[in-house]
Amino acid sequence: MLPDRLLTIGLRVAQALPVIFGVIVVSFILTRALPGDPAVYFAGAAADEASIAEVRSALGLDKSLPAQFWIYLTDLASGDLGQSISTGQSVASDLATRLPASLELTLISLVLSCSIAIPLGILAATRPGSAVDHLCRVLVTAGVSLPTFFTGVVLIYVFYYLLGIAPSPLGRLDFVYIEPDQVTGFYLIDAAIAGDWETWTGSLKQLVLPAITLALFTLAPLARMTRAAMLSALSSDYVRTARAAGLTEEKVLSTYAFRNALLPVVTTLGMVFSFTLGANVLVEKVFAWPGIGSYAVEALVVSDYAAVQGFVLAMALLFVALNLVIDLTYTMIDPRIGFQTK
Repeated sequence: MLPDRLLTIGLRVAQALPVIFGVIVVSFILTRALPGDPAVYFAGAAADEASIAEVRSALGLDKSLPAQFWIYLTDLASGDLGQSISTGQSVASDLATRLPASLELTLISLVLSCSIAIPLGILAATRPGSAVDHLCRVLVTAGVSLPTFFTGVVLIYVFYYLLGIAPSPLGRLDFVYIEPDQVTGFYLIDAAIAGDWETWTGSLKQLVLPAITLALFTLAPLARMTRAAMLSALSSDYVRTARAAGLTEEKVLSTYAFRNALLPVVTTLGMVFSFTLGANVLVEKVFAWPGIGSYAVEALVVSDYAAVQGFVLAMALLFVALNLVIDLTYTMIDPRIGFQTK
């Protein structure tokens, strides 16, 4: 069984390689179509034409597009994502620093969102027309309607400015704390590994408001899908048969209804995770969060080709890995899906 699973995983990864190559080609072409000249930005406002031409030659922008693309592919093959002209650092080091920040924020917000949305969706489905059902609809409508930047600003105004119980929204850690030694890039995990619980508490406090902001946004599709999937499962023949057989309501809900409703919920969770990771730039800007979304926007503004291409490639690899995890989760939830190698 294990060799079959490994073979299937290898086949699905191989199927994703053309997609990744297509992403590389499209991102390369689109970045060259961006307005502005990175050589002018890098040379400075007071640079003359000779200096700009020298910088353009140093960046390899004086070559033809096929030559530039070939150089980019050879650099990728050696693990070199290029150097960012806006930060002066290698793109790989920038991504290694900023990607864990976005992942930590996104994962914490999704855990918070799931802990509310899934139980709320189940309760709303089992009690249609009740107060819980109406509350679910209100939260779903609010989550869809309220922009994330508006929610973040309101939370900052109430909990930081008026009540004074939240820390200043200035990044991942307040200035009174020292950053933990980087092991995973996740401050909560790194601080716990170092045994620095004061820094761990400070990092958690900084996460609360941006995580709630994102959770309110991601809660809507998860609660709506859970409610719809549970309503469909509860009206199915196998649930009516289980109830007729005398099984307890708890057994019917947990074993038959909820497990069969999990597949669309997991699919929605994967879509929400991938979308949130790349689209949480507004939250990162509001809370001065040094994540990958704000990094990509800053790179786009100055036509930083290497940084934009590195961001797109990193997101493509994450999506491929996420789809693989979702496929594996399907087989754990419903063994009938199985691993098909043909």
